[in-house]
Amino acid sequence: MRPALRDGRRAWSAADLDAAVAEAGAALRAGGTRVLATVLDNGAAFVVLDEAARAQSVVHVPLPLFFTPAQMQHALQAAGVDTLMAAAPLAARWPGLPWAPVAVAGETLMQARLPAVPVPMPAGTVKITFTSGTTGTPKGVCLSGAALDAVADGLVTAMAPLGIERHLNALPFAVLLENIAGLMAPRRHGATLLTLPLGQVGLSGSSSFDAARLQAAVDALQPHSLILLPQMLRAWCGHLMQTGQRAPACLKLVAVGGAAVGAPLIQAAQALGIPACEGYGLSEGASVQTLNLPGAQRPGSAGRVLPHARMRVSDDGELQISGSLFSGYLGDAAEVPEWWPTGDLGRIDEEGFVHVLGRRKNLLITSYGRNVSPEWVETALRGHPAVAQAVVFGEGQPALSAVLWPLQPDAPDDRLEAAVAAANETLPDYARIARWTRGRAAFDTASGLATANGRPQRGAIAQLHADALETATLA
Repeated sequence: MRPALRDGRRAWSAADLDAAVAEAGAALRAGGTRVLATVLDNGAAFVVLDEAARAQSVVHVPLPLFFTPAQMQHALQAAGVDTLMAAAPLAARWPGLPWAPVAVAGETLMQARLPAVPVPMPAGTVKITFTSGTTGTPKGVCLSGAALDAVADGLVTAMAPLGIERHLNALPFAVLLENIAGLMAPRRHGATLLTLPLGQVGLSGSSSFDAARLQAAVDALQPHSLILLPQMLRAWCGHLMQTGQRAPACLKLVAVGGAAVGAPLIQAAQALGIPACEGYGLSEGASVQTLNLPGAQRPGSAGRVLPHARMRVSDDGELQISGSLFSGYLGDAAEVPEWWPTGDLGRIDEEGFVHVLGRRKNLLITSYGRNVSPEWVETALRGHPAVAQAVVFGEGQPALSAVLWPLQPDAPDDRLEAAVAAANETLPDYARIARWTRGRAAFDTASGLATANGRPQRGAIAQLHADALETATLA
């Protein structure tokens, strides 16, 4: 019988994990924990605490390691957390707390009891995921067990024909996408979780990624599946092209989500042996809603709607979802409607493939009255192997401009110029880039130019490059 989890130190059978979950659950119950926050790297301890909290009807609040101290403090207070568990080195972020060591899944963690004031939250809440969004202030999304189960079961049903037996966790468990699609679903399917500390698969913080480390982990562990953000896939493709390698033949599915991917990147990855398939979802829908799958895919689309979800397009072009919705936001008593407006513009084609056209609030109207989704143009720019990130501007202007960040920091400007020219060839005249400038900093959380999941902070980027855009290079 295949192990339930391998963490680089030992193989855990299903019985081993179940016993550890029961032990952790008993400790939570004995301590009177109602709301548990965890600050942990990927590993068996997270899996055990996540399942123990669910079994004991304890609300679990996984906090990403890349949150700032202010974001973490906000989340702890907003959720009324009464118990905080952290890996020993991470506990140093709160030197004033009454820490005590606790053993979880063979690992010594630090636990602190907090004098929390209970906060109102929707009935049935079992997990709260905090999204940094575009303002930097995390918003608490309350999720019920029914919503989480629906998504996990829907994924198991959709992916059953692929015969996935080993899943490599390449994203943090604290990110809802990996928590459900990379933990809950594989566990229900009976697949082995290959769960190493994130640094061993190349991920550091929210945006530092070493593709060579990921390649080494995939070579060594031979997973059947993994989940990546678009910028991770782009870097992996670049590494394979530079080294003349191909992805191992063991891979059956590399799901990609979190931001628009685009057909050129998907096709480049597949040419290198990476079975990349784009998906789409949001926290308010308990993560993934649509997914391309091998044998049933359309590069450039977000795939078809998964079994647990429903999707429609409103009269004004906005995608709306139903079927696995969240229960509400922390601190907001507003009732969640049957159909949730995603804020994304899109369409569903005649074969059921969903096409996401960009954020409704980002829609640009040029001085000629043409409506342009910047994400559409940005995806075209990122389709060139020289471009890692692109942000497009042009509200009220006669033509569009762009700020580009290269995949290789030392890439010459003529490669970026070629990328702009290549993208313009695929775009109508009103959506072409007339001026561009090279970015002054990487688009990441460290620079303040992107959110934790890679979405650009458009206002900050515009402000930093205002003078450069005025004198930008003509395309």
